[in-house]
Amino acid sequence: MEDFDKQPLIEHLAELRTCLVASLVAVGICFAVSYYFIKDVGAWFFKPLFEVLPDQSSLIFTSFQEAFFFI
Repeated sequence: MEDFDKQPLIEHLAELRTCLVASLVAVGICFAVSYYFIKDVGAWFFKPLFEVLPDQSSLIFTSFQEAFFFI
């Protein structure tokens, strides 16, 4: 704790920048991995709905944004 109090402002800002860059890289990697599996996640999410839909039927979206996220 004493070292933390004795750091000048520039060192605090450099440490903050390092933490922010590491966080953004982690978010980017997690986004890329989750985007790779989007079809599997969508299938898992809609599985209960597909089980109760009649045969030869499909989902109907009422707005453009709804279909954009899952198809």
